[in-house]
Amino acid sequence: MLFTEAMFVGIGPTAGKRPIQYAVLDVDLKIQVLDATDFEGVLAIIAGLDSPIVAIGSPQGPNKGLMTRPEVRRRYNLRPDGRTWAKWRVCEYELRKRNIRMYSTPGRREDAPRWIRNGYELYRRLNKMGFRNLELGNPAHPPTMLEVLPHACYSVLLERRPFLKNTLEGRLQRQLVLYLEGIELPNPIRTLEEITRHHLLSGHLPLEGLHTPEELDALISAYTAYLGMTKPERLSHVGDQEEGWIYLPTSDLREFYV
Repeated sequence: MLFTEAMFVGIGPTAGKRPIQYAVLDVDLKIQVLDATDFEGVLAIIAGLDSPIVAIGSPQGPNKGLMTRPEVRRRYNLRPDGRTWAKWRVCEYELRKRNIRMYSTPGRREDAPRWIRNGYELYRRLNKMGFRNLELGNPAHPPTMLEVLPHACYSVLLERRPFLKNTLEGRLQRQLVLYLEGIELPNPIRTLEEITRHHLLSGHLPLEGLHTPEELDALISAYTAYLGMTKPERLSHVGDQEEGWIYLPTSDLREFYV
């Protein structure tokens, strides 16, 4: 598959127990591809795009121990000789202190869960293909890659933590966010309106227009990549250059999310 204009790809690495979900948006926020494939398959898809910008929903590298360094800890008013938050990357700490829940990335590759190791390999392979990390303050120019966290992306757009993504309300909420941001998706409110008393009593809900949690995560990642090129002023970031940045689709990053 070959596209002749910039395309925005969102990827959610997995542990290999299920296919990797990915989404491809064009500059008009129309979904060009929303599918799942294996590791080599998603790399082949990206290689077939003329001008891709890829957002990956996993850490780009291990924890380098920056949260143990006195100069870094002073930056956040932590005890310089303390060990709290030592197991977290700087970007992870900055999200956690805002009440955005997430994983912590181990310092050794071999200690990381398989899905995180798959993410490391994806960044490495893209780097070999000529991809470079998004530069702060500059519009993205293909081929570019960036780290995102879908849960955090939804949190900043909602200005609060979302419902759990595997619940019906969580899926409706996420799809509504994407719909309001302009992505060409079915309006989830219509899905909700179609649920009747009979549907509830019979245990059959008409959810054909509602996307899966994995698809919604891939779509918000692709959307963040889209902003990286078209509206970089709408992006915020957390982290440190040495460990890497996590990008978020907002220009107003709050101190705390309820």
